[in-house]
Amino acid sequence: MTTRRFSLTLLILIFSGCATYAGLNYDQLFGQPEVRERTVPPASPEADVFLTQVKPIIDNRCVVCHACYDAPCQLKLSSVDGIDRGASKELVYQGTRLTASQPTRLFEDAQTTAEWRELGFFPVLNEREQSLAGNLDAGLVARMLTQKARNPLPETDQLEGFDFSIAREQVCPTIEEYDAYEAEYPLWGMPYGMPAITNSEYQTLISWLGSGAKMNAPLPLTEEEQGLVDEYEKLLNNDALKNQLTARYIYEHLYLAHLYFSEVETERRFFTIVRSSTPPGQPIKRVVTRRPYDDPGVERVYYRLVAVRSTIVDKTHMPFALNIPRLESWYQWFIEPNYKVAELPSYDISVSANPMTAFKDLPVKARFRFMLDNAQNTIMAYIKGPVCRGQLALNVINDRFWVFFLDPEKSDLPEVDEFYQQQADNLKLPSELESNTVPITNWVKYANQQTRYLEAKSEFMNKWFEGGKHLTTDVLWTGDGENPNAALTVFRHFDSASVVQGLVGNQPKTAWILDYALLERIHYLLVAGFDVYGNFGHQLITRMFMDFLRMEGESNFLALLPNTVRHEEFSSWYQEQSPQFSEFLQRNIKPFSQPTQVLYLTQDYKKELFDKLEKELAPVLHDRFDIVNTGLSSENEALLRSIDDIKGEGLKTVPQIVMVMIEAENGNQQLFTLLHNNAHINISSLFSEEKNRDYKNDDFTFVRGVIGSYPGAYLSLKESDIENFVKTLRGIQGEEDYVKLLDNYAVRRTSKDFWGFSDQVHEFYQRTQPIEFGLLDYNRFENR
Repeated sequence: MTTRRFSLTLLILIFSGCATYAGLNYDQLFGQPEVRERTVPPASPEADVFLTQVKPIIDNRCVVCHACYDAPCQLKLSSVDGIDRGASKELVYQGTRLTASQPTRLFEDAQTTAEWRELGFFPVLNEREQSLAGNLDAGLVARMLTQKARNPLPETDQLEGFDFSIAREQVCPTIEEYDAYEAEYPLWGMPYGMPAITNSEYQTLISWLGSGAKMNAPLPLTEEEQGLVDEYEKLLNNDALKNQLTARYIYEHLYLAHLYFSEVETERRFFTIVRSSTPPGQPIKRVVTRRPYDDPGVERVYYRLVAVRSTIVDKTHMPFALNIPRLESWYQWFIEPNYKVAELPSYDISVSANPMTAFKDLPVKARFRFMLDNAQNTIMAYIKGPVCRGQLALNVINDRFWVFFLDPEKSDLPEVDEFYQQQADNLKLPSELESNTVPITNWVKYANQQTRYLEAKSEFMNKWFEGGKHLTTDVLWTGDGENPNAALTVFRHFDSASVVQGLVGNQPKTAWILDYALLERIHYLLVAGFDVYGNFGHQLITRMFMDFLRMEGESNFLALLPNTVRHEEFSSWYQEQSPQFSEFLQRNIKPFSQPTQVLYLTQDYKKELFDKLEKELAPVLHDRFDIVNTGLSSENEALLRSIDDIKGEGLKTVPQIVMVMIEAENGNQQLFTLLHNNAHINISSLFSEEKNRDYKNDDFTFVRGVIGSYPGAYLSLKESDIENFVKTLRGIQGEEDYVKLLDNYAVRRTSKDFWGFSDQVHEFYQRTQPIEFGLLDYNRFENR
């Protein structure tokens, strides 16, 4: 150890030792707190230290638990702004609140650290005297790191005295409360419930904190990036009313997406589209509202591109490519057709919350094409974004199902457009009620409205498909022979979910077929119109209405089956249904009675239909998640594929997401994901999910690569272990068997190898799925 390093270590130990005295008066020792300026020019030596030495440690050791809305104490360490903002004792996810809460969206609801202090956020860096002693003794991050260094985790497989449940009570001490916290919870230093960081990492962070925690100001755009931003902003802000309406539509569908210029050869950078009161060429003055369609309060909004300033994390990452072909498509769909926009729609909530009204002047085909072009992103927005913790929102879907779409060319008919316009009032959504909602009194209104729409839809379909005319698989979009978004697989992981391109896994129990109106309404219900800060009523009625939309998508799929089996198949998905639910199915689902023209050769109709769809979509289906070309022997690949056939009640002890690293005989590593699919007899019940579980039909889907943001366990195998690994999975009957599996292969959260393995997982993910890559989140990692 050098003399300088030894001296620094000695100073750290001396000053951090002061913190052991209870009741330390920080104001007397270090003065009154005040917000400090921590950003320095990107080209400065301090910024270089932060970017090259400090930030990689924060990303890989801290951001993996502190990034999403459900980050402990709202402490988001994924950006300079989040670090300086600090933490809060208020909960974002509080499902029982009676009134909507103040939004606390980083970069939106406050623009400066001082404004965040006014909203109740407290610092995690020292804001008193900027001395080594003050920065280490009066800074929460420094104290928590030092606490962990002094009190490493016990060498045990399972930790005692820790609560890792996502609904755990938050313990969010301020620096003034920290002595009591440290005394009561000596093992609760940071990283919480994980191995300590290495001594080298600790020294780097403490040295940075001790010298004032300087961080870089936003990195400037390259000349090429700025040129492209200027180009797209010019296109999005054309004065013609047709262009303005198109830009509004694009914004309301992409405001959560991470946009990138796919034709840029340099290191990829992501952007978001925001509303500004200032035009291109002027500094952005962001228009901040709860929802993207709320009244901006300015005469004209401009749509601007802003570079993402946070580390990319998987849970909120929705990449969307901008390039010349996509731009040409937008022009072809929205600008070139011969139609007029006489005036722009108002921002009155009765108009703006209903896309069927707000965008009635835009061609339906253009809107449908836009959403289908990157349908994975469209569906992904239902799942990602603010829904970091979404059991109430997500128990409305099955654990794995396939999604198909009507062909926008086949449905581009004057009769269809006219039908949508006639039904505009019946297509209104609960999102027009804003964030404070009384669910029961409003529920009757929307239930009746949906009933009227379904009755009208059944009547329209019975006429259009009379005698089975047109009713074949030809009505489905095949991606124009090249777009892999034509078929998607959705996985639910209890309170989170994933959506991927392709038909992944064995044939599922259910599937959706989405038409334009259904796809659009789901977006405005679950994305544009959903407020994570809304009251219980808002979140409840959103979930209840999604029941209708899910069943509508399912009934569209069932329409391709023989009409004699549709209702029977549908009812099998909703076993033990209530009399009211059964009446709803009879009244609103069964009335479509036209025969299908799909030719069936067996009586296993659903399987045969899935077979046909897989064959017809084969040109756009890829094998990226299939167990092929893994570097393992063909025999071992076959063994791993057989995991999808494992089923039974014993699986209930296995986490929702398990990531498995296998070292091949040639020494190469291959990462897989084991997905546990929970079976249900019925998903129409709001609060009785456990009663509706069908454990005997739980099964696995085993894929190559990464699916899911929240791993519950990590396993590490050699290729020679595969046969025994699969055998062990087949034999799991309960907790004891699963723990034996962990004993053989797990890299537990207490393992000294945990962080090294975590780095391996992220390196593999980034190398093999570079566009989708984002840091995983360890807030669901189990303690077993």
